Amino acid sequence: MSPSPVASARGHHPSSQSQRGLDWFIFFLADVQTGFGPFVAVYLTTQKWTQSEIGLILSIGGIIGLIGQMPGGAVIDAARSERLVAGLAVATIGLSALAYAAWPIFPVIALAAILHAAASCVLGPAIAAISLGLVGPEAIGERLGRNARYASLGNGVAAGVMGVVGYLLSSRAVFVVSFVFVIATLLSLARIRDREIDPEQAHGAIARAKPDPDATSIVHLLHQRPLVVFACVVFLLQFANAAMLPLTAGIVTARSSQGAPMLIALCIIVPQAIVALISPSVGRKAQVWGRRPLLMIAFAALAARGTLFATIHDPSLLVAVQVLDGITAAVFGVMIPLIVADVAFGSGHFNLAQGIIGTATGIGASLSNMVGGYVSDHFGHGIAFLQLAAVALLGLLVVWALMPETRLAEGAKQGS
Repeated sequence: MSPSPVASARGHHPSSQSQRGLDWFIFFLADVQTGFGPFVAVYLTTQKWTQSEIGLILSIGGIIGLIGQMPGGAVIDAARSERLVAGLAVATIGLSALAYAAWPIFPVIALAAILHAAASCVLGPAIAAISLGLVGPEAIGERLGRNARYASLGNGVAAGVMGVVGYLLSSRAVFVVSFVFVIATLLSLARIRDREIDPEQAHGAIARAKPDPDATSIVHLLHQRPLVVFACVVFLLQFANAAMLPLTAGIVTARSSQGAPMLIALCIIVPQAIVALISPSVGRKAQVWGRRPLLMIAFAALAARGTLFATIHDPSLLVAVQVLDGITAAVFGVMIPLIVADVAFGSGHFNLAQGIIGTATGIGASLSNMVGGYVSDHFGHGIAFLQLAAVALLGLLVVWALMPETRLAEGAKQGS
């Protein structure tokens, strides 16, 4: 009889050096990626690029990021060393940052945007694979919570550092700083001991006495009902969530133009702080309560946030509402790789499954911004936020009615 996934992982205890190496790898990688956020548009504007040219570059990156999700996961599943692939991807992003700083001409920037987006498609699955390979499925919930904390801290620190650098030096200097962070990221990655990453666990595979083609086929994975339902859940999450902050920024700018930059910055910082604060607790609670209750809490917070945005008129109060965004982000930051691990572990295609969910994420976010912007322009901000809140409620209903609990039962944990 084949061993259970959890039983095969029992007794796997990575060193504190590898755990800390992963912590700081995630922290500095978040720093690196922050430089490719809003700073791209600011920098290219200073280089006399037109808005249509900037939009084309952003669209190129977005399209590559969307279509590369599943191939990126498949690359990690096929890799013999997740750490090596992650290192190559980080180095590629470093080269992209230097290209942005050194040659701000269209062909170079377009190529840099493509390389950055392609490398990012590999890094998400690589982090989850390294995490699963280090700690195993029994401890993955808490490890993912720790990952989310360090990613949030990295985003917050990098936003502050790069904002100051851009203000005091130039927007070009932001990409030089990103390259410096790349070096720190690679040094942190080197502290993770390769021998402590179980390759079978990292791919969501288990040792079997004899091959089981049905259990390990991609077709079997794609027919897993929990994975299909969860992809729909994540699609609805992004559809409800992605347009909220851009719409909020428009409202804040219209109502408080002088204080808008500070209020918008706070709208970003507040949820990051909440994510850093509660993510480890989310990972622990997922092991005790199960996954479904937390998913329902996240959707309830998202629906409440949309409703409050539709009714509140004081811009400063909108910042307080962003606490709810932190709750939703913390839950899904942990739940997405955790539920994928629940469903795909044993198939050997854990990272491909992550790519499937990543594709649903990208499609949902794209439609959210498109539909949210249209409704706002034609029917007003209030209706747009209520429409997004309604999508969040639909997501809650889908979780309640259709999403099965994926946490392993106690009997499975004990190998019975």
